[in-house]
Amino acid sequence: MKFTKLTALALSTAICAPAAFAADMADEMTIVSWGGAYSKSQLKAYHEPYSAKTGVKIINDESSAEAVAKLRAMNEAGNVTWDVVDVVAADAMRLCDEGLAMEIDPDTQLAPAPDGTSAADDFGDLLVSECFIPQIVYSTTFGYRTDLVGDTAPTSVCAVFDLEAYPGKRALEKRPINNMEWALLCDGVPKDEVYNVLETEAGQEQALAKLDTIKDSVVWWSAGADTPQLLADGEVVMGSTYNGRLFSVIEEQKQPVAMLWDAQVFDLDGWIIPAGLSEERKARALDYIMFATDTQRLADQAKFISYGPARKSSAPLVGKHAELGIDMAPHMPTDPENAKNTFLYNYEFWADYRDDIDAKFQAWLAK
Repeated sequence: MKFTKLTALALSTAICAPAAFAADMADEMTIVSWGGAYSKSQLKAYHEPYSAKTGVKIINDESSAEAVAKLRAMNEAGNVTWDVVDVVAADAMRLCDEGLAMEIDPDTQLAPAPDGTSAADDFGDLLVSECFIPQIVYSTTFGYRTDLVGDTAPTSVCAVFDLEAYPGKRALEKRPINNMEWALLCDGVPKDEVYNVLETEAGQEQALAKLDTIKDSVVWWSAGADTPQLLADGEVVMGSTYNGRLFSVIEEQKQPVAMLWDAQVFDLDGWIIPAGLSEERKARALDYIMFATDTQRLADQAKFISYGPARKSSAPLVGKHAELGIDMAPHMPTDPENAKNTFLYNYEFWADYRDDIDAKFQAWLAK
């Protein structure tokens, strides 16, 4: 996967600019995210400390799954009611391209690392858009019921397609992304050729044909909480979801579930500031962003959920879970043991082909 690295600019005294105009900042802000354990981790690591420091009132909204559509509608109506929005990197790129998100200069509007390393260098290649401030590296991967897989636990993602060895229902997200890639990998396409194959009509048909082999055994999900619940209830033998959701069902709920890290798909999640805010709201949003994306705050989030912090300088500060007391590093998708065979999501590919493949996938589902 090719990331676009932003050009590092000289560190300037403007780093402190947002905080200098506290009197001209809004005293209330709406922050949009995904809900569940993820929003709770943000509340503990970012929102509560920021409110304690500034006195600002933070209103939490859980509409991130609809962020692109809602921001388009708000912009068209000339009434943007959100101040900071958590989105996946691909959505940030779309919003930036459409002029619906502010461009951010990492070296004047984000905090440097504690040793003085610029934010641009600290985030590095994860700055995939000029409007996107990365927060976490997460993965979409599989969990499986340890009591339903027999004596031989799965070690390969292709176990999902093996109904003979692992009979029963499996949960897959109701969209082509990730499913098409896994299908091609498990149909013999080399990892470095997957997207070259998938951009062709024949490759798309090949992926759907592979998915056809398990279609009757699939429970399709659309919310991140679906698969953990299906696993907890024993309704599926295995299923895909976000690694943080699986961490919760395994470590916090103590369900008989284990992780299948093979071919986990790395992705990024982070913040955008909507375009069109008043100067007072923009100043508040920038002040919050500088606080919430500094080295310590990103490390703090990892105390509550198993997503890897996006800053290089945050990784050594990842410690124990705030409530469980267990070491969090081994539960991160970026842990060397877990990252032995990762699959890198290709933003450029899906930006170009998403609409066409979505339509084909939905037509296939309806058959």
